[in-house]
Amino acid sequence: MKPPSPGAWLRAGISRDGGPLRENEHVVWLQAGDWYADSRGFAGVTAYHDGLVRFHHDVGEPGEDVGRLERASGGDMTESGTNPDGSTFHEVWTPLPGSEGPCAAWRSGPVQVVRVGRYVVHVDERGGSFFALPEDDRG
Repeated sequence: MKPPSPGAWLRAGISRDGGPLRENEHVVWLQAGDWYADSRGFAGVTAYHDGLVRFHHDVGEPGEDVGRLERASGGDMTESGTNPDGSTFHEVWTPLPGSEGPCAAWRSGPVQVVRVGRYVVHVDERGGSFFALPEDDRG
């Protein structure tokens, strides 16, 4: 499954290596077409092959995430996969309200920005930043 685009998602929890589902940080993922930005500090372009989605980190923190996306209850989405070191992960993502409206993605040198509705994630070599624009600033 490709991630819905545009899409604005808040991580509700992560399980590592079959452990309990937990969340101890505020993680936002924005998807605009094939471009994505993650508030943890990485961004790039997604690719799809044999039912897998690959998030190659072109900007910010180096790496690559490969997993399967599935619809869950209430509009949530789950992502499950294996990290390059062999460890596994299972993440639950909930849609953010207010994601209607303008959608764009752009890259300039070592910076990538994605906007979906009122949400913006900016990623550069220092990390990721998440912003929610005021409700009346959607134009």
